[in-house]
Amino acid sequence: MADSRLLVPLLLLADSLYYVFARLLLPHLPPAAGAFYMMAVGATTILVILRGRIRLSTLRRHPWFFLAIGLLVGVNTNMGFVAVRYVDPGTASLLSRTSIIFSLALGLLWLRERLTRLELGGAALAVAGVIVISFQPGDYLRAGALIVIASTFLYALHSAVVKRFGGDIPFGEFLFYRVTSVAAVLFVLAAAQGVLVWPSAVGWGWLLLAGTVNVVVSRGLYYLALRRMDMSMLTIILTLTPVVTWAWSMAIFGGRPGVVEIVGGMATLAGVLIVTASRAGLLGRSATPARPASARSPAA
Repeated sequence: MADSRLLVPLLLLADSLYYVFARLLLPHLPPAAGAFYMMAVGATTILVILRGRIRLSTLRRHPWFFLAIGLLVGVNTNMGFVAVRYVDPGTASLLSRTSIIFSLALGLLWLRERLTRLELGGAALAVAGVIVISFQPGDYLRAGALIVIASTFLYALHSAVVKRFGGDIPFGEFLFYRVTSVAAVLFVLAAAQGVLVWPSAVGWGWLLLAGTVNVVVSRGLYYLALRRMDMSMLTIILTLTPVVTWAWSMAIFGGRPGVVEIVGGMATLAGVLIVTASRAGLLGRSATPARPASARSPAA
């Protein structure tokens, strides 16, 4: 399995393109249809990569698990694609960092993960930066901001469910059934909204690229990292994603982050650096005892 030090930068690069592709697909398809086709392309690609070696017994053993994942991520994806109608990809990515609040709470309270005092201080600084970015005057009242924050909670809850119950499922089969269940939920949502239209040739081109990067590469790297790292630690590291998303957004769509976003982003980055440096042993660790290996969550 790839080293975590390589997984993290690759994941950051792929993860930063999520809202960028959602905005690029918007002129070609309604949000619900674009989300469904992108996920369907991803599921087909995974099936081809695995050369059809998928056991139906895996789905039979975990039906409620995949149903829960499909509902949580399906609604989350639909909401994310709708949100870029109202906010640009950079702002959406910044707002999505509220996931650190939800995931840290789930990781610490439910999965019983622990951070040292120094890491808690860094996490608090990162959370403060996210709050500055997310809840500045005007932004938090906009429909797009509310949609992103609500969808982010669903994804954080899905991550906790996967971390707690999904560790014993073979990775390839887990990824295929996860993506397929999400695609099924998105199909129902698109059909219910009456927007299940056939994409144009240009639309299919963007869908093939988005399905490969946003689904196969990005989610494959995400779940590999989630299996190798504490959920709370991974969430803190991924607060770097908006920086890369802003770079993509400025290059493709124009616009720049405001002063408040820059100040909040700098606080978030500082918190991330404190936590990652502490975990790497570059900073002195606090006296908080490390959690024994036997106390880790079963899926860790």
